[in-house]
Amino acid sequence: MTAPETGAGPVAAAAAGTLADRVVLVTGANGALGDAASRACAAAGATVVLLGRRVPKLQRLHDALAAIGPQPAIYPLDLLGATPADYADLAMRIGDELGRLDGLLHAAAEFQGLTPLQNTDPSEFVNALHVNVGAPFLLTRACLPLLRRAPDSAVVFVMDDPKRVGRAYWGGYGVSKFALQGLVRMLADELENSPVRVSALQPGPMQTALRAKAFMTETPGTWPLANAYADACVHLLSAAGGEHRGQVWSPQIARPKPEPQAVVLPMAGPR
Repeated sequence: MTAPETGAGPVAAAAAGTLADRVVLVTGANGALGDAASRACAAAGATVVLLGRRVPKLQRLHDALAAIGPQPAIYPLDLLGATPADYADLAMRIGDELGRLDGLLHAAAEFQGLTPLQNTDPSEFVNALHVNVGAPFLLTRACLPLLRRAPDSAVVFVMDDPKRVGRAYWGGYGVSKFALQGLVRMLADELENSPVRVSALQPGPMQTALRAKAFMTETPGTWPLANAYADACVHLLSAAGGEHRGQVWSPQIARPKPEPQAVVLPMAGPR
């Protein structure tokens, strides 16, 4: 697995039909990137299986996807409490009801905020490791038999730069990103000669609820919205994403232009 392709060029818009006839499972569909990626996948022709723990939000997203692409599916599941048997059941139901699985996008993340390790609740530390590393491993393992049956399939992990978050106060989330990097590299090596492509997307800073927990004073609009990376997710899940097989891709996204500030003229003094 190679180093991140930082600045590897802008993301091209996903063409209609790019994911036609493909079934794609998206975790963290309730989140900003998961939501945006699900919409882009549906627009590209994929049947999207939405995995998340907030059913009302999943239902709203389901209705939006049904209006722009093939009929999607909802699979409510809390990654924090899911067992290996739950993941095996999920894979079996996808196979039975949809007949195939061509892509798996790991967009779920667990982060409770910046805290010194000494003050971190032990359960929060362990939960971050489980959701950010353990759950992607267990779900990928359960889905591999289905993915291997497809002539071309992809497993895409959403990364966060370990050099940026593997520092003071990032707690279990920061530690998990080092572990996830190792998991992606190991899995990519083991599946190198199989139909299953493994790659990772390492987006830059995005305007999301997760980032707001770490940078509460940051001015809104400083960074792109998560949907700026939606087409990159589609690309990695598509056949064209083979160019990034075994790689961590960090595409180039333009930062938003700052909003023009109103000019306030001083009040005139008494004449």
